[in-house]
Amino acid sequence: MSLSAPAVITARLRLRPFDDSDATALHALHSNAHVLRYWDAPPWRDRARAERFIAACREMAEAGTGTRLAVDRSSDGAFLGWCSLTRWNPDYRSAALGYCFDDGGWGHGYATEAARALLQWAFDTLDLNRVQAETDTRNAASARVLEKLGFVREGTLREDCVVNGEVSDSWVYGLIRREWQ
Repeated sequence: MSLSAPAVITARLRLRPFDDSDATALHALHSNAHVLRYWDAPPWRDRARAERFIAACREMAEAGTGTRLAVDRSSDGAFLGWCSLTRWNPDYRSAALGYCFDDGGWGHGYATEAARALLQWAFDTLDLNRVQAETDTRNAASARVLEKLGFVREGTLREDCVVNGEVSDSWVYGLIRREWQ
């Protein structure tokens, strides 16, 4: 079953399916070591990696397991990052939320706004009961985004990842439909 990726408009943002022209901006985002300092994969070195990422976004939607959307600022069309809903399981009515934003857009509430819009679409369209998210325990900004959205910290995955050669813990957050605002 295909999961058609939505185009979602908010007060300041446009969330849309990736297209091939996004590869340069996507590569810039994922090659920024500062942006990825809590990421469990190294920065990209090769622009072809961005092209494979975009192809994987299409494959995920076609397989019906999730959607990953580019996020642009409405005022000038600038690419800010992406927001995703992956691991969609219609039997369990569950999915996982993820996002990655350029450091130039940090501190403006873009991640919260984009994730809120995607979650609203998902709760309305996919009849979700639960959404899970994880963040590195050192990433206080990401934890704040999740808490603003109503997620509850449910636990710690000890030594869950290796980030830049350093073993790292992750916090697990959950959002239940009845708690959604």
